[in-house]
Amino acid sequence: MTTDAIDYYFWINSDWAYFGNPRLKAMGERYGLPINYYPVDIGAVYARTGGIKLPLRSKERRDYRLLEMRRFSDILGMPITLEPKHMTQSVEIPSRFAIAAMQMGIPAHDLVHAIMTALWVEEKDIEDAATLVAIAAGLGLDGEAILARSKTKEAAEQYYRNTDEGIARGMFGAPFYFFRGEAFWGQDRLDMLDGTIAHALGKPAVLPTLKVAS
Repeated sequence: MTTDAIDYYFWINSDWAYFGNPRLKAMGERYGLPINYYPVDIGAVYARTGGIKLPLRSKERRDYRLLEMRRFSDILGMPITLEPKHMTQSVEIPSRFAIAAMQMGIPAHDLVHAIMTALWVEEKDIEDAATLVAIAAGLGLDGEAILARSKTKEAAEQYYRNTDEGIARGMFGAPFYFFRGEAFWGQDRLDMLDGTIAHALGKPAVLPTLKVAS
């Protein structure tokens, strides 16, 4: 028998994934569902599905994104730096770091969210290996061991596989959530995911509260 789970495909650099993480974790706990974390290469996703990287978008689209970031920051009670100084389009190093941790049996959420918080709140460079080791250490993890594992062929292959599988399932942006094969794009669709899960499991729908602890 297949065990139900939420499959979570995300760009570890994503502001929207950062906003959604606490509510996603709370949802998994509320319904007793495991969450499978899949960091992807969003550049490859965009290249193969018609997406446009942020620096190439029109000023109107970029301005509206900042407006929405302010709104969600206020609504969710989650701080965010609108234009972090270490923003980069390539995040293979932290993505493979998170993958390596998962391959070592380490639960994903706290580490993934700490990496995103380091970028979006703490103004840290998440492409820097020493920064990642320190983030892991702050969670009581062996950052050096995770870093070593992240440099292996297995970690790299999983990163590419996540990207290929996400696209094959219909992913075209981030974050993307799947439950029983149904796709939900964006943290602003988490209420829809909640309702779908509740209906599937025969439970009353309890939409995620807007303000939850991370």
